[in-house]
Amino acid sequence: MAQFEIQNILIYYYFCSRNFLYKLTLKPTPMKKLIVISILAILVSCKTRTPQPDNDLLQVAAINRDTTIFQEIKVIENERTLPINISTDTTEYYREDYLRYSNYIYKSNIKTVQFHRMGWEMSAPIMELGKNEKLKLSFDDLEADLKNYQYTIIHCNSDWQPSELQQGDYIQGFTSDYITSHKSSMNTLQPYTHYSLTFPGEQVIPKVSGNYILIVYVDNPTNPVITQRFMIFEPLVNIEGRVRQATVLEDKNYRQEVVFTIQHNSYRISNPYSSLKVVLQQNDRTDNLITNLKPSMVRNNELIYEFEYGNVFDGNNEFRHFDLKNIRNAYEGIQSIQMRDNAYHVFLSVGERRSFKRYIQEEDINGRYVIKREDAMDSETESEYVHVYFTLSYPVPLIDGHVYLLGAMTSWDFNESSKMIYNYPAKAYEKSLYLKQGYYNYAYAYLENRRSDADIGFIEGTHSITENDYTIYIYNKEPNDRYDRLIGISHLNSRN
Repeated sequence: MAQFEIQNILIYYYFCSRNFLYKLTLKPTPMKKLIVISILAILVSCKTRTPQPDNDLLQVAAINRDTTIFQEIKVIENERTLPINISTDTTEYYREDYLRYSNYIYKSNIKTVQFHRMGWEMSAPIMELGKNEKLKLSFDDLEADLKNYQYTIIHCNSDWQPSELQQGDYIQGFTSDYITSHKSSMNTLQPYTHYSLTFPGEQVIPKVSGNYILIVYVDNPTNPVITQRFMIFEPLVNIEGRVRQATVLEDKNYRQEVVFTIQHNSYRISNPYSSLKVVLQQNDRTDNLITNLKPSMVRNNELIYEFEYGNVFDGNNEFRHFDLKNIRNAYEGIQSIQMRDNAYHVFLSVGERRSFKRYIQEEDINGRYVIKREDAMDSETESEYVHVYFTLSYPVPLIDGHVYLLGAMTSWDFNESSKMIYNYPAKAYEKSLYLKQGYYNYAYAYLENRRSDADIGFIEGTHSITENDYTIYIYNKEPNDRYDRLIGISHLNSRN
């Protein structure tokens, strides 16, 4: 009998026998108490599930995220959830040219978008205002032709929405320019054109601090090809911080706590409780940001942020990895490599759930990737594209969420490109990505329906001794300011 039918029957008999239950409690005895507790336990354990039309359902054995008890359930095929951080009106969002103020690729022919400090491939795209620092944007176009790509920038507030400033307020020079550096691939099965941009150039120069979106487009910015976030900061405050095990006893072995102090000796902050915004970021993730922390103590020119709960992250586990630098040999994390249909197919080692396994210290690059081909003179144009197959062994599908591939290779995003599909005969989640040769980190993340923050620890495990990078961003907007200034950044590591 279906679970919702059992519940309805129990509820019916519960209300019919209220007098019986009431009488049981008038003169309680051990036996009466046991009967009442048993009935209430049955009622509480039943969960309502709305029945669906039979032709839309598939009977499967499934397991709930929070229990190991197998149930007969009805799983809706083609279940879709809303993208994170958007309204319920998604008509415009799913348009191909809908402008997103996040890292996003709008065209399927664009691959391997990287944006970082010049000369440091694994760094975030952050530079100091007024210094001669450069960022590098690069990407591949698999159509392998030449296009007149242009770019412009948009200034944003701390929440990554456009600020009140006009382009003339934050850009010195022209508001757009062309991407003129390009190279064709060499000796690869997959032809492509590699484009790169050194920013800022001579034409488009940002002149205020804060958050920015760089838009790459052809002909018109309303038809974007790529959007990428970057930040410019002013070193107006000093930040001293450290990462430690969680203070709360029950979290001590599983979570990490970021404590820090802001020193603003020569910079006036009118009201640290209203004019400052603090953002804490773990690795390069954007789904689990901690925002809007208020000082726990103000002392002279020091703002102290030390809490038990508000500044705590799951420690999670070291990232999984695979090495594609040489596709003639199966290196770390690779089970086999096949050549068929004039393309390389790389099958990774089958993954298993690690949440109940002990912590093993391994070196990783915290979810990032590096493009590299071992025998190449120029890895940017000589690295091959390969089909990479991911497999996560799992006895039954999760019924209240989805499993995603998380890392820089999927832009740290949760969408159809990173969502894994459950293979019932194989009893595993599977996904394939078309990736360029290099060294990659990734994790399997569980995202519960209607939530925006993923749970890595559910599959990967979580430990307070895991090595993680943390970044602290300090924004300031005084009453007369029209935008959020980024007045300080600090980089921390849980091992230092």
